[in-house]
This record gives sequence, structure tokens and C-alpha cells, in this order.
Amino acid sequence: APFDIFLAADEKRPRKLEKEGLTVPGSRFTYAIGKLILWSRDPTTVGEGDGVLRDPSLDHLAVANPRFAPYGRAAMEVLAALGIKESWENRLVHGETVGQTFQFVHHGASEIGFVALSQVVRLGQKPLGSFWMVPEHLYAPIVQQAVLLKDTPEGNTFMTFLRSEKSRQIITKWGYGLAEGGGP
Repeated sequence: APFDIFLAADEKRPRKLEKEGLTVPGSRFTYAIGKLILWSRDPTTVGEGDGVLRDPSLDHLAVANPRFAPYGRAAMEVLAALGIKESWENRLVHGETVGQTFQFVHHGASEIGFVALSQVVRLGQKPLGSFWMVPEHLYAPIVQQAVLLKDTPEGNTFMTFLRSEKSRQIITKWGYGLAEGGGP
């Protein structure tokens, strides 16, 4: 495809492209760190901590497909770290992506789900529903990387912007973390 830049929700794919020689050497860097939350559209469902995950009356928990989606892998790591993975096995609703997982919860196919903080951030307004910010020690960092595919003036300009302080402020405002130094 005629793209200059690839922005990924992980570090695996940019690293693979780099290894295969399909990128501009030295251009790969971390532009954001994803933040996982447990979310419900209902403002009263999710309280402080992981208590709602231990509620046997809930029918479904939405998670992105852990085979392909970084947020899905993180969600399964959280369930394992909390020692409750088996209790959810028959009640999981799998979305192919974290976006589809968000839709499952948003439209009521699941009462709760693990989604990205960036999906519920509403600038200047209270976030939609209720959520628990999952402690980062319960899952491996969701490192999101960018890589330049073609050495073009437009691509270089955008990559420079993506590394800028202004861009970093926008990224954090929308619910992402930043890597120290922004390196690979």
C-alpha cells in the first residue's frame, strides 16, 4: 500500500517490518503507551479496584482477541494475575480488536469489558460510564510504535511532529502514557 508511516498498537509489527528491511533504518520509536481499563457504560457498575471482576452475577466480560490484540493480551494477563482467569472462561465475549470490544460493552452485549482508556476519554467532560484504571503492574506495557516506511518529506515531517512536545501533550491528553525518551 502507498503509505509513508505505520502507527501500530504494539511493537511487534514495526519490529518485524524493520527486521525484514521494509522500513527506513533507525526510524522506529515508541509514540505512546496504552492504558488498560475495565469499563462499563453504566456509571454504577465498576467501582474502585477489581471487585466487580469477582461478581458471579455478571454474565459477560468483553476482551479483545489476545492472539492478535495487545489490549486483549493485557486483559488476560490481568485476569491471570488476579487469579480469576478460570472463573471467566465461559463468560468471555471476544472482540477481534479493542475497538470491537468497546462496541460490545457500549451496545450492551457485555456488562463490562477491558478497553483502552483513550476510548472513554472525553475532553472537558466526565468520562462515559464507570471504569477502573487497571494498575500497570498487572500487565506488560502496551507499547505502541511508529515506523517510517518511505523516506518522504511528508513522512519525515509527520514523524518529527509525532516526536514533538506538542504531540506528546496531545497523546497524554487523550489517555495514553509516554515512553521515557520515546526510543525503541
